[in-house]
Amino acid sequence: VQLVESGGGLVQAGGSLRLSCEASRRVYDFNTMGWYRQAPGKQRELVAHITAGGLTNYADSVKDRFTISRDSAKNSVYLQMNALKPEDTAVYYCNLVIKVPTIERPNNVVEVWGQGTLVTVSR
Repeated sequence: VQLVESGGGLVQAGGSLRLSCEASRRVYDFNTMGWYRQAPGKQRELVAHITAGGLTNYADSVKDRFTISRDSAKNSVYLQMNALKPEDTAVYYCNLVIKVPTIERPNNVVEVWGQGTLVTVSR
C-alpha cells in the first residue's frame, strides 16, 4: 500500500489548511492512520491519529486547532488545521499502521509512510 499526501502550502499565521492522505488500496485491518510532522532540526512527532474504531488522539500543541477525520470509502484521512502558528511549520507525513500478524508475532504491525507535504506558516 502507498500513501499520497496533498494540501500543504504557504499560509499566514491564523490561517487554515486541509491536508489529505489517500491510500492506494483499502486496508481492512489497521491500528491507526494519522499525521506526524518534522520541523527543521527537530525529531518527527505525532500530530494526530485516528484508530480503526474512530478514536482520535492529538498532540497537546494542536488540540482545539486541528481536527483529524477519516473517509473509509475513499481510503483517506484528513487533517483540518485552523489557527495556524509559525511553529506549525514542518513537513507533514501521513502514517498508517497495519496489522500483519504472524504465528510467531501475533501483534506484528507494519508502518507505512507518505512522502511528506510541506506546511509553511508565515508571521
